[in-house]
Amino acid sequence: MLKKMISVSLAGILAVGLAACSSEESSQASNNGSPDYPERGLTIVAPSGAGGGWDLTARSIAKTMNNSGLIEEPIMVENKPGGGGAVYMAEYATKEVDNDYMLMVKSPPILINNSKAEGNSPYGYKDTTPLAQLTRDYGAIVVRADSEFQTLTDVLDAVKADPTAVTFAGGSAPGSMDHLVGILPAFEYGIDPKSVKYVSYDGGGEAVAALLGDNADVIATDASTIGEYMKSGDVRVLAVSAPERLEGELSEIPTFKEEGIDTEFTIWRGIFGPKNMSDSAYKYWSEKIEEMSGSEEWKQELEQNGWQSEYKNGEDFEEYLKNQEELIVELLTALDMQK
Repeated sequence: MLKKMISVSLAGILAVGLAACSSEESSQASNNGSPDYPERGLTIVAPSGAGGGWDLTARSIAKTMNNSGLIEEPIMVENKPGGGGAVYMAEYATKEVDNDYMLMVKSPPILINNSKAEGNSPYGYKDTTPLAQLTRDYGAIVVRADSEFQTLTDVLDAVKADPTAVTFAGGSAPGSMDHLVGILPAFEYGIDPKSVKYVSYDGGGEAVAALLGDNADVIATDASTIGEYMKSGDVRVLAVSAPERLEGELSEIPTFKEEGIDTEFTIWRGIFGPKNMSDSAYKYWSEKIEEMSGSEEWKQELEQNGWQSEYKNGEDFEEYLKNQEELIVELLTALDMQK
């Protein structure tokens, strides 16, 4: 009888031990992911309609990865528009939190929508796994060719003297990217950003049309999109938000810092994984994206789209996002638009 009881006890202990080992191995496998990742097709989501910056970036990544043979499994691109990226951000941060096969392209709105009181997104970059920054653009402060304003400080001095006399415009809503780029130099110049008169339009093209139609005195827009209007002689660019002078058509345009405004703002595009991305998937994508960023195929995509390359790995990108978020929160707070 005693032997039987000891046998049963040992069997129970063994069963519990095996169960614990199995549970631990299962947990470890979940955290580390499959060593054979990826085992099927992958998806990169552009949280916008077709043809925009997010869409073009996602398709360029997929095209380069697939055509160069960097990734053997096929990569699909899906468009999921809505709320300036906020609609899919909510889905990604909740329903896709463990999905190693679903990646997303984003830019500064991932910070702005999360930090702005009316940004419509309780989720931000901390609800993802930043994988890499890939491209950079900068803001540009632009006036008509015949404008009385010759320099950025001319504009700021006029705003300081009478904020109602100067109308700024941009292709995004108040508190969004164009608005923040436009009021950033004013804020650093000691002007209350709430006093700056800003009118929003549905896209950069409409903002330029407002400027040329004399419905705005100054616009803030992407530096990469304004070159054609410079070449036609319709506008003058007063300054760019880059840390140093740009190349090409904007090579003669001073930076904010050259105009005495000690600040800068990068309009980046990057790629993100889900918050609970496995170690194996993170390592895989980190290596593949770094390799892609130096490939001739990717350089051709950059040139074709007029993008400037700026690669940051996941760790450096996450640190950069933290710093840019602090600047955005500072600006939104000054505008009384922070959450």
